[in-house]
Amino acid sequence: MKARDRVRMALEHQEADRVPIDFGATCASGISAIAYNRLKKHLGLRGGETRICDMWQQIARPEPEILARFHVDCVGIGPRTEWLSGRLPDGSECRVPAGWQARQLPDGSEVEIERGVEIARRPPGGIYFDPIYHPLQHASIEDLDGFVWPAPFSFYKMPDPGNLEMYLGGLQEEARYWYEESDFALVGLFGGGIFEAAYGLRGFEEFMTDLMVNRPFAEKLLDRLVQTNVEYFKRYIDRVGSHLSVIMVGGEDIGTQTGLEISPRVYREVVFPRQQRLWQFMRNASDAFILVHACGAISAILDDLVEAGADAVNPVQISAAGMDPRILKERFGSRLTLWGGVCDPQYFLPHASPEQIREHVRRNMEALKPGGGFVASPVHNIQYDIPPENVVALFDAVYEFAPYSARVSGGSQRPEESD
Repeated sequence: MKARDRVRMALEHQEADRVPIDFGATCASGISAIAYNRLKKHLGLRGGETRICDMWQQIARPEPEILARFHVDCVGIGPRTEWLSGRLPDGSECRVPAGWQARQLPDGSEVEIERGVEIARRPPGGIYFDPIYHPLQHASIEDLDGFVWPAPFSFYKMPDPGNLEMYLGGLQEEARYWYEESDFALVGLFGGGIFEAAYGLRGFEEFMTDLMVNRPFAEKLLDRLVQTNVEYFKRYIDRVGSHLSVIMVGGEDIGTQTGLEISPRVYREVVFPRQQRLWQFMRNASDAFILVHACGAISAILDDLVEAGADAVNPVQISAAGMDPRILKERFGSRLTLWGGVCDPQYFLPHASPEQIREHVRRNMEALKPGGGFVASPVHNIQYDIPPENVVALFDAVYEFAPYSARVSGGSQRPEESD
């Protein structure tokens, strides 16, 4: 069975030959570049390039050899770019996008400067870059009218409005290549988050305060983000829509380890109607499935995400409160595809043995796979300190327990013959 068909069946809540596997197709299913270099060495893979597709999180894009080794079914589609030589904090080599040119300071920290403004910093000895510039932190509601959209500074770096056509052209070229040269399901990394983008532009504390005591500002900011994303999506889908199986909406992290960042009431009054407006526009303009990234303990609003237009949610943070995989599958499995959830990289993966990882994956797969509606991937990105043996054990276990017991109607291939 083709990988593209396998993913489509999962999103249509049907059992294919096996559960589809994701490794690195989203912003929350990849691997730290440091851990990736160690994994390549462990597997005896020489050559190639470790390209960092997310400079903030320092996430590597898995190469074809890795995708084949772990039987991966989907790839993320971002724009083509030029790559420059770089080094990771552990001294190993990597390639970084030409548009990101961090400068090292005398204290050992690194800063990314855009248009003369420091927008990100990696502290001395640190692994990740943190956003340090919030352009609307001191803005008034009137200032929103004069702000340049799409924002050149956000929680994640967005394309310069003047280079947007070049950016979209790179996306189109990349999507066409993968669609024609592979049978992967293509995941369009659209972005389009409004909640996380709002506090990236405003600052977390300021935006949370706005939601409680400055509601008109919060609503107008979210409205402007919806408007911007709708206009961008029109151009985006015109370039790449015919090639994509899934469109990922990133940056809707509304959960913590123990609950929501805001109350369900405030979410439903302010955030939900604006998510619904954007996602329903996307659904009407495209045949692709909508995958929403939302970390944390979000079971209280999963019904709302479905109503707003989400077909799938990741990363299914099973270590958070109320996120037991069996209960999630029972309550939401017929309406929402659960994308993730096979292994907890926060508390379990760094410390477990390969045998313990296999059993952990088996239990979670057993809970999540029945009836389709499940794409297997770790709960968020594999971090820099995860041993390569554990990464291999994780994905080998996923593949071992991925097959469905019944054959696909009309099919004759065994799962191991179809990859």
